[in-house]
Amino acid sequence: MTEVLKLYKLIILYMLSKVDFPLTNSQLSEFILNEGYTTYFKLQQAISELINSGFIREESTHSRTFYHLTEEGAETIRYFKNDISHAIQSDIDAFLREKKYELKNEVSVKSDYYRNSNGEYSVRCQVIEQGVPLIDLTITSPTEEEASKAANNWQQKNQEIYALIMKNLFSNRKE
Repeated sequence: MTEVLKLYKLIILYMLSKVDFPLTNSQLSEFILNEGYTTYFKLQQAISELINSGFIREESTHSRTFYHLTEEGAETIRYFKNDISHAIQSDIDAFLREKKYELKNEVSVKSDYYRNSNGEYSVRCQVIEQGVPLIDLTITSPTEEEASKAANNWQQKNQEIYALIMKNLFSNRKE
């Protein structure tokens, strides 16, 4: 492993070790590419090698891929953390401090769809907080187009839908 590629991998592991939620490819890219550390293709190579060696785990949906730090990855970053300069660590820490709420919000809302045994599509919509679902809703859609639309709309409208469901579930009024 070249020293430069090793640094990219350590940056990814360090970022994942500093948050209590997964990060997406675009979130990792935002920091690494905006700071000018490497190119998109080298970043993807580093991510791929981390997955293949079991240091990170990927979770994919139709629209996004989430990366989780594994135990092996956590152990590796503890051992090699000092191979990342203090300046880079400070840049990462500042980025995560500044964007933590935004990053966490972005990955806490999940939606995906799949073809079910009836030949229709099940759309699973979730809001996750600290690894626990606040809401885990599965609906059925007759077409893939509608399933895709529902999954995408969940990303935009989850707070509104969650509030409506909670209001109606906990309401005492009878209609």
